[in-house]
Amino acid sequence: MPSFTSGGKQIRLDHYTPASKGVHPAIILVHGSGGPLRSVDPIAQQAANLGAHVFVVHYFERTGHDWVYGSTIEQHFPEWLETLRDALDYVLRQPEVDKDRVALLGFSLGAYLSVTLCAEDDRIAALVDLFGGIPKHILPSVKHLPPTLILHGEADTTVPVSEAYVLESVLKKLGVPYDMQIFPGQGHMFTGVAQFRAAAAIAGFLAKQFQLSGVGL
Repeated sequence: MPSFTSGGKQIRLDHYTPASKGVHPAIILVHGSGGPLRSVDPIAQQAANLGAHVFVVHYFERTGHDWVYGSTIEQHFPEWLETLRDALDYVLRQPEVDKDRVALLGFSLGAYLSVTLCAEDDRIAALVDLFGGIPKHILPSVKHLPPTLILHGEADTTVPVSEAYVLESVLKKLGVPYDMQIFPGQGHMFTGVAQFRAAAAIAGFLAKQFQLSGVGL
């Protein structure tokens, strides 16, 4: 399993590779407060089927957590953000990765981290926000975001859907291309048909941004 150093800690990466050799885009998956659960695996493998390298970052290893409470997030957010930036540096150093086609795909807490890094780093070409939003403290200073897909459950009680609309307003203000899909009756994870619709939306968005023609999600 590949790894990199961040803040003096070794951070692991799960690497899912596309079927064909050569230089391909990369998608960095950023898990939520529950940690890199097994449920991330099929999403990562399916994303690799699109024809991209997929890296799942174990960024909680920076702070020694398996999962976190909401009350600890603010304290460790800067460390996790730095770890995600170091992960991006690692991915961009890989010779098989197309440096101009790197996306972040974040879940919940991971989405907030991904949006924050995208606002600070213009090396990221696309962003997928699942059940997340944009941290309030960066709102006054955001001048850049890449093309973005927002997916959120209307009945989400963990991260209210209003957070999705705040991010949308920032994208509109910046004139950034985006797509947003709000799923009626869905909470902080998609179930039933919504799972397939969300997967299709992600596949379509990334395929469009990166001209991918793989099997799909």
